[in-house]
Amino acid sequence: MKLFWSSRSPFARKVMVAAHEGGLADAIERIPVAIPTPEPHAELNRANPIAKLPTLVTDDGLVIAGSPVICEYLDGLGQAGLFPADRPARWRALSRQAMADGMLDMLLLWRADLRRPDACQSPRQQAIYRTRLAQTLDRFDAEATSDHGFDIGDLTTGVFLSYLDFRFADDDWRDGRPALRHTYECFAARPSAQATGFDG
Repeated sequence: MKLFWSSRSPFARKVMVAAHEGGLADAIERIPVAIPTPEPHAELNRANPIAKLPTLVTDDGLVIAGSPVICEYLDGLGQAGLFPADRPARWRALSRQAMADGMLDMLLLWRADLRRPDACQSPRQQAIYRTRLAQTLDRFDAEATSDHGFDIGDLTTGVFLSYLDFRFADDDWRDGRPALRHTYECFAARPSAQATGFDG
């Protein structure tokens, strides 16, 4: 399998954590793509016309785009149990994945705004981002539990929190959120997390 990825992409890291959880990391050839891309990546564009990271190309040529779909595909191969079959547990895991993915999308937009010249930034939008971040972190802290194992929701939440440390290190998300801090410590201690840290 081939994976178009970047060591700075939270969604690519999410896929690689899932690959390690399922024992599939060595079966994936990682094709690095610079972000932001200085020029179009021809091979990625041929595989996925929207050139989105991550994109997986299976051994039989199937192109799978988007981290939720790639993670579910890999989980089916490796059978790590990241996607529960039981309905209540499945909806919890998928909902948490969607919320954490949504926060990652927001952080990428926030970071893009911060990179603009001061006069072109949007303080109003940044204030909205900050409020949504605090509310989501509070929700995750209130709902944190470790009695259901480790699923795709926990994985994505761990990647989201690690991306906060990577790109928003001045914001102390741990303050006043002991349960969420413990959840992250459990994630960070997993071999799959330790093998897939952000770079640069």
